[in-house]
Amino acid sequence: MAGCASQSGSKYPPMVLAEYVDLERFMGTWYVHGYTPTLIDAHAFNATETYKRGENGRVLTTYRFNADSIDGPEKSYTPSARVVNTTTNAEWRMRFFGIISAAYLILYVSDDYEYTVIGHPDRDLAWIMSRRPKIDEMRYTELRDELEQRSFDLSKFRRVEHGTAP
Repeated sequence: MAGCASQSGSKYPPMVLAEYVDLERFMGTWYVHGYTPTLIDAHAFNATETYKRGENGRVLTTYRFNADSIDGPEKSYTPSARVVNTTTNAEWRMRFFGIISAAYLILYVSDDYEYTVIGHPDRDLAWIMSRRPKIDEMRYTELRDELEQRSFDLSKFRRVEHGTAP
């Protein structure tokens, strides 16, 4: 998983990111299989993240999930992203609610664009995603191990159950 180093000003050494992300191939829907919960998605089920190219190089995002159970109420958020490293396309800034900006680092994307691992420079937030609602257990473990090897805090990291698509 070689790649470029992020220069994010984090308290950790620079993080190796995906060597290159083909934005057109990265667009579309990803199923979230593991994530660090935040205030907006503490108990997410059926979580997906969908990316679409917007104007001025923005990446329009739709994050959908069912809250609290497989058939719980659907929640949807629509942050947008700006690619800040246009050489690799692996470092983005997500803007939530028009005011909150957060680093979004593509640590890994498989050659076939079926799997990706996303992280935050402080190593406190991470996501494991694939193109399908089911993920092979061995593959999930490999991707989670990648986060452990990079010293991510996985104490709150949880699996996302997928039943019916959101």
